[in-house]
Amino acid sequence: MMAQLLGSHLILAAMIRHRINMLPSLGVVRSRMMSTHKSPKKMREYYRRLNLEEGCSADDVRESFRKLAKQYHPDSGSPTADSATFIKIEEAYRAVRSHVMQEADARRKKMEDAEDEEEDSKYKAPQHRHYLSFEGIGFGTPSQREKQYRQFRADRAAEQVLEYQKQKLHSQYFPEGLTVKDVRQSKEQKITQAIERLVEDLIQESMARGDFDNLSGKGKPLQKFAGCSYIDPMTHNLNRILIDNGYQPEWILMQKEIKDTIDQLRASMVASRKKLGNPMTPTEQKQWDQACEQFREDIRKLNKRVNDFNLIVPLLTRQKVHFDAQKEIARAQETYEALIKSKEVSEGSPSSIDQGEGERTPGVKTGFFNWMNMWKFIKT
Repeated sequence: MMAQLLGSHLILAAMIRHRINMLPSLGVVRSRMMSTHKSPKKMREYYRRLNLEEGCSADDVRESFRKLAKQYHPDSGSPTADSATFIKIEEAYRAVRSHVMQEADARRKKMEDAEDEEEDSKYKAPQHRHYLSFEGIGFGTPSQREKQYRQFRADRAAEQVLEYQKQKLHSQYFPEGLTVKDVRQSKEQKITQAIERLVEDLIQESMARGDFDNLSGKGKPLQKFAGCSYIDPMTHNLNRILIDNGYQPEWILMQKEIKDTIDQLRASMVASRKKLGNPMTPTEQKQWDQACEQFREDIRKLNKRVNDFNLIVPLLTRQKVHFDAQKEIARAQETYEALIKSKEVSEGSPSSIDQGEGERTPGVKTGFFNWMNMWKFIKT
């Protein structure tokens, strides 16, 4: 019994001694905890010492302390070195740094809490049909949400109208701007894609209704190309299908357009020359000069089309050279003179018809051949 009492007293004495030894450390901890809490006035004083404003980052605090340490550190060798001032600056640096880190931790914690609340709200939202409509706009009963959604659509439409007017004015006064070009290209691309989707949908609907079932050759394979082995069969079949359906490349259509245009211009020059006398009076000469000037302008436009044609024609040998307006005018004059000579020959040569066979006289034959030569000259 005495041994147990002695043991218990020894244990109690050890615990008391341990607690007495811990008192200084507890005081230090308490003093440190109290020292970490600074009043707003004291913190403003610390910020002022470091030449900083509240709300700065940790990098700003570190950079400011580095600059001040170069000035006031006793070992810096600076004329403004002062140990007392440096101690105050270091104290302010530690306090401000801890304050900035605490604020950063508080902001981060607040953001995490907000994200957690948002995640929780996603799963707590009512999943009813009338709550999923109206693009998630508004709150309250379905009728209230509908009114709010109408107002939202009106506001959005007004913003779109203002944006459209802004782009229109910008394109009007800055037609070559990069922004206008990008917007125009994006709109054209969207329209093209929309049209392609619409056409594809219409084709699919027609196929589903069976509108293409009555086509000849439905379900039959295409005739394979059995000619030259160096030509791609798919390319040949596509070209054959296009040709069979009347498709013509753009350069062929442009070539025909250029040929028809030059023929019309040549015929119009000859017709204009025929309307005037021979020799021409000063008034007729003025009219002829005006016709030649208009003809030169038409040839200039035609040469632009020739340039466009040369850019898209696939064969180098198919390219065209520019038309010379002066040569074309001289050619029209020569054609007109040939017409006058053939007319004079045809009028001056007698013609007779034999009784049985109705043969023409040599004068009529000569006029006929002259007309044929003149027509070949015009065509070339």
